[in-house]
Amino acid sequence: MKKAYIFPGQGAQFVGMGKELYDHSEETKFLFEQANEILGFRITDVMFEGTDEDLKQTNVTQPAIFLHSVILAKALGKAFHPQMVAGHSLGEFSALVAAGALSFEDGLRLVAARANAMQKATEIQPSTMAAILGLDDFTVEDVCQRVSDVVVPANYNCPGQLVISGTIAGVEKACELLLEAGAKRALKLNVGGAFHSPLMEAARVELQAAIEAVEIQEPVCPVYQNIDAKPYTDSVAIKRNLIEQLTGPVRWTQTILHMIEGGATSFTEVGPGNVLQGLVKKINRQMETAAAVL
Repeated sequence: MKKAYIFPGQGAQFVGMGKELYDHSEETKFLFEQANEILGFRITDVMFEGTDEDLKQTNVTQPAIFLHSVILAKALGKAFHPQMVAGHSLGEFSALVAAGALSFEDGLRLVAARANAMQKATEIQPSTMAAILGLDDFTVEDVCQRVSDVVVPANYNCPGQLVISGTIAGVEKACELLLEAGAKRALKLNVGGAFHSPLMEAARVELQAAIEAVEIQEPVCPVYQNIDAKPYTDSVAIKRNLIEQLTGPVRWTQTILHMIEGGATSFTEVGPGNVLQGLVKKINRQMETAAAVL
């Protein structure tokens, strides 16, 4: 019996997030204030009192979710003793900090650099993502390959829910073909660009230097990484996988299955929202899921 901790990605944010954590103790308040200094703006003001629109900006959303997750894990103290961790997209950085592989400061700087690089990449070429519901992975993969514009599977969230990513024309064509192939729905997502696709190559190149320069320690437990859903503790491999993550898919279904194979019997979501708990239940109904609470 192993306890797995999972960390959410972009989309889990909400206005007011982190305020209780900020007020929890001097230590948590210090970490939030340290983040304000590192980022060069008061992200706490946006998190606690901003608008939905303010929070949706990539350069705010990503560090905000990271801070909520990581500071919550630290505030749990001895109650937080993971035997395996994983994070969805951005959440992989939160997981690495929580597992002791990255320092809080380095993790935040990398997340800020990642968000800025992704924002720039989206401005180079307009692009988008869409959630395909009710089709098997193979059919979605096959249809994407047949579209001439760039469109690829980006997030394998759970059986019957796969997010595709690419140019606007590519995603629109794929949605049309996938509905014809029997998809229940093809929902365009309100995102700034084609994350986890080849269109993020400029961001990957920009982030690579920052990742290579940072020190990664051996984590206290295996970190299951998005790119191939396998567990890692080796710092060289962890860096390589982090670099590839921006242009590669998030294999979340496979990650949860591998964690269960590795002995996970319960999953605790650390951070805002409960999206990942829902996905775990869709992957395996018998798994215990919970939100981390102070």
